[in-house]
Amino acid sequence: MPAVNRQIVLAARPAGMPKESDFRLVESPVGRPAEGQALIRVVYLSVDPYMRGLMRETHGYAKPVGIGETMFGGAVGEVVESRNPGFAPGDFVEGPLGWQEYALSDGTGLRKVDPAAAPLSAALGALGMPGLTAYFGLLEIGRPKAGETVLVSGAGGAVGSLAGQIAKLHGCRAVGIAGSGEKVRWIVEDLGFDAGFNYKTTPDYSAKLKELCPSGVDVYFDNVGGTITDAAVDHLNLRGRIVVCGQISQYNAVKPETGPRLLWHLIMKRARAEGFLVFDFAERYPEGLAALTRWVQEGKLKYREQFTDGIAGAPAAFIGMLGGENIGKQLVRVSNPSGLQ
Repeated sequence: MPAVNRQIVLAARPAGMPKESDFRLVESPVGRPAEGQALIRVVYLSVDPYMRGLMRETHGYAKPVGIGETMFGGAVGEVVESRNPGFAPGDFVEGPLGWQEYALSDGTGLRKVDPAAAPLSAALGALGMPGLTAYFGLLEIGRPKAGETVLVSGAGGAVGSLAGQIAKLHGCRAVGIAGSGEKVRWIVEDLGFDAGFNYKTTPDYSAKLKELCPSGVDVYFDNVGGTITDAAVDHLNLRGRIVVCGQISQYNAVKPETGPRLLWHLIMKRARAEGFLVFDFAERYPEGLAALTRWVQEGKLKYREQFTDGIAGAPAAFIGMLGGENIGKQLVRVSNPSGLQ
């Protein structure tokens, strides 16, 4: 075990899209666990859109990352030393370990990961927070019924690609909006979406939605906000539901965009728009993970991962993800797990 731990800390609060200079790679000694702690070697690190909010000076539902502090983030790691009776060397765990090569944890927020159930990396994607977000967001907030049309924005990403597949598993018609032709081909040809379009090459979103959703939209799973959502709301059916999962098109805005006032649609169509955080369903995570694991093992739920190697590459991976460069789940491979292929 090396004596030095490499970490990515927040160097400056971004204005607009983050830059690599907003982060800094630092070194510190690898800590030794105190009583009740475990030392974990990070194997895979997740980069997710919500982390952009943590870089602001204030945040609505979580503590922002301070200047000079290690960036917050979920990771999968291997316990290498433990003074916590709940964890033993060789255990694989998932939790908020941060952007670093080694982490000390008292076990808060950690869950054990079974490497025999699926590849370890899946614990940060289909069998982790993105999967749970798609599962509870669609099924509990959207409440789709067989035969309905479910529209998903950000459909080529980690959450959206899973939400559309879960809709199909529940007998719905799934239509996806994504940011490249390759992403559209992936969700339609590989994942089983009924239709999709590339918003970057589509001049009239409303006309395209009328073409692809001729019977209207019953559930809109919104990951992006902005002009895409403006168009989608116009096609809601009576008693339609909007699942407000993310607004990634707005995360780097220097000032709020001016858009149409859409609440009258909720009156006319007796529709409902509801935002949520996956943590709202923390007590039901075992239920969600059991269903997601079963679907993955049965081949009913597919996922794609994209890797950047080395902790130093985390800022570029994060920035690329915010810019839509990833297909599926973006991860950073920090080290190789011992004893596994």
